[in-house]
Amino acid sequence: MFTGGGSIQIARIFGIRIGASPSWFVVLFVLIYLLSDYFQSKLGGSSTEGYLVAVVAVLLFFGSIVLHELGHALVAQRLGIKISGIDLWFFGGIAKMSRDTDSPGAEFKIAAAGPAVTLVIAAACVGLGALLSDGDALDVMLLESAGDVAPAVALLGFLALWNGALLIFNLVPAFPLDGGRIMRAIVWALTRDRHKATRLSGRIGEGFAYLLIAVGIFLAASGDAFSGIYLAVIGWFLAQGARAAVASTAFTERIDGITVADIMDSEPVAMAASVTLLRAQDEFFLRYRWESFPVVDEAGRFLGVVSERRVDEEIVAGRPALEVSELVEAADAARWIVPADRPLESLLSDEHLRSNGALMAVDADGVLRGVVTIEQVRRALSAALPQRLA
Repeated sequence: MFTGGGSIQIARIFGIRIGASPSWFVVLFVLIYLLSDYFQSKLGGSSTEGYLVAVVAVLLFFGSIVLHELGHALVAQRLGIKISGIDLWFFGGIAKMSRDTDSPGAEFKIAAAGPAVTLVIAAACVGLGALLSDGDALDVMLLESAGDVAPAVALLGFLALWNGALLIFNLVPAFPLDGGRIMRAIVWALTRDRHKATRLSGRIGEGFAYLLIAVGIFLAASGDAFSGIYLAVIGWFLAQGARAAVASTAFTERIDGITVADIMDSEPVAMAASVTLLRAQDEFFLRYRWESFPVVDEAGRFLGVVSERRVDEEIVAGRPALEVSELVEAADAARWIVPADRPLESLLSDEHLRSNGALMAVDADGVLRGVVTIEQVRRALSAALPQRLA
């Protein structure tokens, strides 16, 4: 699923920011309210007990959604895709990747990781519920309200049911659900055509979304207004995502085959690592009026970027004879590098390009081959757009 707007940070796990949009808090309180009476009747206790168990149940369920998204995120990171964070929102959660996958294998692994985590959670809840009860957990899973059960058993039954439902829903082969992404990966691998795979899963996603909308309208008309409206709105958002995927495919086909090397400046102005700060100021910053320059070693390998601000600070501090290599931070160099053979499409969501304004194109040996800027990407995209007739 997808989301927009800002979010409030609520945790950081494995270095990944976990946030929640304002809409998530609405769902949180609505679910607690709806489940309080159910747990009170199931536990046979007071309204306070029912409310407290409902709070714990809803928080644990959203915790399982976070684990589901962490499954996606950690696999993506292992495959070299940066994760900017995980957000909880009105309809669940999303792991925000810095770019799309570039192979069917990566697509499959990332898409399948979330459902795999959810399956483990559901199975663990079923197993623990079976150990702690004689069928009571099963009663809770089946939403039967007769009889008293222990709070722990009620929680396990609830989590097993809801995670099972989440698993089934996510595995529907309709984009942008996980099942749709898994299907896209399979079709992509079989046809070797990513665009065809996206169109197919997107069209199925649209059909499934319209089915959800129809079911939602039927439920609302039958008297179940909350469930009906909720399903209809989910369907509407899924339809938006599926249509967007299909539409973007039509555009990405036009830029298919274009790489960073095709649009970059292949004769970049770079500083040698041995250049002094005073010389850098005179021959580079004052001459070209640029804010920063790449620094390369004797073999032309990219070492990092040095800014005019840092150079001026060191000169004012009385160190004009320092070499620019001493101002370059090796750890910072990684956020400036892009392979020269990387597809143009992957730059569209590149966070480093947006924050830096430019990236340094290097070959397999790390030698600087060119510089690609946001403006060059924009010009390439403009050239690929259909031209209107005057």
